[in-house]
Amino acid sequence: MLRFLLPWALILCSAFTSCLARRAPYAMRISCGARQNVQTRPTSTLWYKDFGYTGGIPGNASHPNYISPPLKTLRYFPLSEGPSNCYNIHRVPKGHYSVRIFFGIVVSSRATSEPLFDISIGGTQIYSLKSGWTNQDDQVFAEALLFLMDGTVSICFHSTGHGDPAILSIEILQIDDKAYYFGPQWGQEIILRTVKRLSCGFGQSKFGIDYGGDPWGGDRFWDHVKSFGQDSDRPRSVEDRVKQASLPPNFYPETLYRSALVSTDSQPELTYKMDVDPSRNYSIWLHFAEIDNSVTRAGQRVFDIVINGDNAFEDIDIIELSGNRFTALVLNTTFTVNGRTLTITLKPKQGSLAIISAIEIFEIITVESKTLSEEVRALQSLKKALALPPRFGWNGDPCVPQQHPWTGVDCQLDRKSGTWVIDGLGLDSQGLKGFLPNDISGLHNLQTLNLSGNSIRGAIPSSLGAIGKLQVLDLSYNFFNGSIPESLGQLTSLKRLNLNGNLLSGRVPASLGGRLLHRASFNFTDNADLCGIPGLPTCGSHLSVGGIIGIGLGASLAFLILVTCSVCWWKRRQNILRAQQLAARAAPYAKARTQSSRDIQMNRHTSYGNGRNAVETGPILLSS
Repeated sequence: MLRFLLPWALILCSAFTSCLARRAPYAMRISCGARQNVQTRPTSTLWYKDFGYTGGIPGNASHPNYISPPLKTLRYFPLSEGPSNCYNIHRVPKGHYSVRIFFGIVVSSRATSEPLFDISIGGTQIYSLKSGWTNQDDQVFAEALLFLMDGTVSICFHSTGHGDPAILSIEILQIDDKAYYFGPQWGQEIILRTVKRLSCGFGQSKFGIDYGGDPWGGDRFWDHVKSFGQDSDRPRSVEDRVKQASLPPNFYPETLYRSALVSTDSQPELTYKMDVDPSRNYSIWLHFAEIDNSVTRAGQRVFDIVINGDNAFEDIDIIELSGNRFTALVLNTTFTVNGRTLTITLKPKQGSLAIISAIEIFEIITVESKTLSEEVRALQSLKKALALPPRFGWNGDPCVPQQHPWTGVDCQLDRKSGTWVIDGLGLDSQGLKGFLPNDISGLHNLQTLNLSGNSIRGAIPSSLGAIGKLQVLDLSYNFFNGSIPESLGQLTSLKRLNLNGNLLSGRVPASLGGRLLHRASFNFTDNADLCGIPGLPTCGSHLSVGGIIGIGLGASLAFLILVTCSVCWWKRRQNILRAQQLAARAAPYAKARTQSSRDIQMNRHTSYGNGRNAVETGPILLSS
């Protein structure tokens, strides 16, 4: 019994493991400007309502091309919303992705024109729209293959002065981790931008899902071409299935190989030519399958492939390289184009004419170094504290793409760390309000900070003293108050400090005063109450606002006490005077009574004296 069940258990486990391995890839589709989720026919594709944008205005969409998703809304970004705006999508699983952005045109009563703008992903510029894009099927969107490893993707649109960027939809589709591997240069530091993807021969322009392609291929758009021009070829197609097509890591749709273009006897060479941006590296993928009934074995069709005059491949025998007829063959090469034209020529060498099923061309873009994350956080904190208006466009990465840095931000590449750092910040005379946050100390590499001529309030943060490389600090003509932080004395590289025209008070730190001897330039004038260095009042004889208020209160209290004492003295004086007046009125009676008493006393005294004398004198007379 166990012997019977074991094989079936192994088969079930294998099938279960296979199902787990073939999970559906991550897919995020956003209908820009939409307020509700949308499903589109005929595939019932789900588009999520608009989210993740930094600004912009929703509007009704005009579809520039039939291949654009049938969505009714878009989001556009007038210059008043800032020169750069982004979509920041979070919680994206780590992996390899195809990111596609469809452009749109805003419906309005006036005549509309196609906007021209730049597009960047993760700080790396991938594309600049060119005039006439509305008339070309594969130019109504931009697509790039890249790795997303930090759980987020930032897709930004940068104005170039030619209309307002307008975005119809965004697709973030996970693909195989090894998709479009082209050699040692391939990796997380490389972006492949889709330049051209052609399906040759019979058929129509279709997306991968319409071809029945595997979703891990990324739902690619194949622009159908019936001829390379000038009657140099003829289309051919078959109904037979083609083997080894939908295989990892690229998962090409099998239907792609059922049609092809074949050269003619009059023009045996098969040539495709297109315009490209000069001085760029391109990854070129060429697709073949031997579907011609006249070729049944190896050696019957052999050709060379020449790109811009250089032999890219020699002695290509489709049956020999693929292993059989009706079997897919894919060739890849990397090529640097110096001029503005890319020419691919198939030159027959032996047997039948040249044949090709499809062509893919990608521009190889090196990922830009990003700005040091701590400094990005410091600038974001500053943006919030100063309430920067949208016109500044502080979205995305401050330093990249290099063509579109943040307004007022100067950047420098730190070659040791391989990251960009902020070495200058100039936001003078911009009508800014708010306050300076302590987080500004995160700009460790700042050499110049100019915020003069604004309406910034509050105290000067002591954390400024931690920016050791600071050479110029200009905070003049704002509303900074309080004292100057002692920590500013730690700025030993400081060459110019302008704090004039504020509401500062108190003693200037002695350490700053000492810097005057080192050819540093300081300006502390036009403040509320600063003292302590030459050119300012002496702190000993100069009272602060608090001191003045204290003295005023003390003087008022002393005056109140003086008035109180004066009133008390006056009342006492009045009582004394009143008593004297009463005494004066009673004086005659008192004088008479006093005189009478004195007379009585005198009489008593006299009588007593006479009697005494008589007693004493009497005997004397008798004895004589």
